[in-house]
Amino acid sequence: MRIFKFGGASVKDAESVKNVVKVLQTVGHDNTLVIVSAMGKMTNAFESLINHYFNNKSQVKSSLAVIINYHTNILNGLFSSENHIIYTKIKMFMNEMEAFLNVNKSPDYNFVYDQVVGYGELVSTTILSTYLNEVGLKNEWLDVRELIKTDNFYRRSKVNWEVTQSLISKNVNTKQLNITQGFLGSDSNNFTTTLGREGSDYSAAILAYCLNAENVTIWKDVPGVLNADPRYFEKTQLLHQISYREAIELAFYGASVIHPKTLQPLQRKEIPLYVKSFVNPEANGTCVSKGKDLDPKIPCFIVKKNQVLISLSTLDFSFIVEENISEIFNLLHLYKMKVDVIQNSAISFSVCIDNNYNNLEKLLHHLKAKFKVTYDDNVSLYTIRHYDNEAIKSIEKHKDVLLKQLYQETVQIVTQ
Repeated sequence: MRIFKFGGASVKDAESVKNVVKVLQTVGHDNTLVIVSAMGKMTNAFESLINHYFNNKSQVKSSLAVIINYHTNILNGLFSSENHIIYTKIKMFMNEMEAFLNVNKSPDYNFVYDQVVGYGELVSTTILSTYLNEVGLKNEWLDVRELIKTDNFYRRSKVNWEVTQSLISKNVNTKQLNITQGFLGSDSNNFTTTLGREGSDYSAAILAYCLNAENVTIWKDVPGVLNADPRYFEKTQLLHQISYREAIELAFYGASVIHPKTLQPLQRKEIPLYVKSFVNPEANGTCVSKGKDLDPKIPCFIVKKNQVLISLSTLDFSFIVEENISEIFNLLHLYKMKVDVIQNSAISFSVCIDNNYNNLEKLLHHLKAKFKVTYDDNVSLYTIRHYDNEAIKSIEKHKDVLLKQLYQETVQIVTQ
């Protein structure tokens, strides 16, 4: 059994969907499970719909129309008749989503988010599965929510591995081509849950682990794992081989090519992960497996934008001790802040965080009761693995450095 994962860029329009067919025809599709994300930037469109639902209900219908029109254009480019059953299937999904928004009583943004945003994957996989059958690639569409069971920590749910293993073993026929969704699961009450942004890679790892897959391939619009994101850095280089350990380090620091949770289940069963280009499917790409840490051994750059740097000191200039640090981390956990860097001295403590849940004001209010608090928002966090002086200088040039921390293999720099 092989696991393929196609992201949003690979199914962003009708021609892209047709290209997925070409990829499967080129590399083979027997005994393969294909995981697909929402099409193009549709997750952003669904997020806009949810925000309008909570903050500006007059815009809900127009947001919904954007989503419907986008998918309809793709359908029109793939299917010759508007009487095709696929139009009815997609309309049913849209009606179901709209009905949920009309009857929902929950004020919990995270719950509503998961119930709505998941339709992006349900629609994309239904379109792809139907089109593959249309062109002769027979497949079975699977609802991943019936396979991956989680807790109810909406937007970042935790997998119940025992139940998930049992369901996948019983319900996935490994002797055929299967199509299912990334990013999604369901809780014990069968409400949709999500595994976190970019969680489709993690979905691939979960299914690979439970099916004892031969390998996992993530198909992207880049030739493989690069030593830096080409959107932010010039002169990037392809990494041919990365060890599990090194890849986990890169993922932990925020490398966007591989989801942080993806690698642990693959490492446990030594399942190789390939990152390849859907533009050039026969190229080697990058292999993540046992072996050499990094080939070639060069600095790797990671940037995380829109971070918040919080600096704390005690009101009476006493030491920052274990009790203070424990209290700070309890608050960071309470307000669901992801910690990316910490730095402390005798009387100060700094932390760089992701404010994904928009709880910054609540956190600051709580912290100000015990500490003197200053903060900088919209900062950038740069991480360099296997750094050298030239790499550090290239990051610091023309920037205001707010925090810098060096380890044996890694340097982290927060800039304004």
